[in-house]
Parts: sequence; C-alpha cells; structure tokens
Amino acid sequence: MTETLNVLGQKLEICCTSPVTGFYRDGFCQTGPTDFGSHVVCAEVTEEFLEFTKACGNDLSTPIPEYSFPGLKPGDRWCLCASRWRQALDAGVAPPVILSATHQKALEVVRLEVLQEHSIMFS
Repeated sequence: MTETLNVLGQKLEICCTSPVTGFYRDGFCQTGPTDFGSHVVCAEVTEEFLEFTKACGNDLSTPIPEYSFPGLKPGDRWCLCASRWRQALDAGVAPPVILSATHQKALEVVRLEVLQEHSIMFS
C-alpha cells in the first residue's frame, strides 16, 4: 500500500480529531472513489468562511446530533472540499490551510503557491 501524501510531498498528517473530521471521519483529509466532494483541504475555519459556506447551502456551524456533528466554530480545523475552498478564495473568504494535513489531491484544484500564501503552521 502506498503512503498518502500531502501537498508538500510528505506523509499526510492528521487534521483534527476534535471534532473528528475527514470524509472517513478518521481525522485525516484522505479521499477515495466515493468522496465526490474531494474533502482534502485541512483548514482552520473562520466566521467569514462559515457564513459564506452557509449562504452557499452547506451549513457547517449548526449541530446535527443525529450524525454526531457538533457544528463548527471559528478556530476549528476541518477537511473542506477543495472546490469549496477555491470558491471561498475567489470570494475573498478562504480560511487558512494546514499544508502538512492537506492531501495532495488538492493540487488538482488549487496551485501549491496559492495554498502556501494561505497557510498556517500546524500546532
């Protein structure tokens, strides 16, 4: 089995476990054939982004207990769809990304230089 890589060509690091993120809900921004949204960008969400994505029809701030989803608040880390992150970038509200936890597949939608301009260090 091949190692999953981040946008820097290194081993993909965990994005967040509280709340547990990722298409597979394992904390990693991994993807696969059933992940049609390509949830590969590890971002630290902001109030502006949460308002933006809610206006686009994807409310990430409201809890959905039946799916064990606590709702996100500014500062939470979450695996975002690469296309939604790009859409937010175009609208001027892209949240900062954690490069070490962003899957290399994000590079199919966003250039590395753009991600680097919007990156923060993972802590």
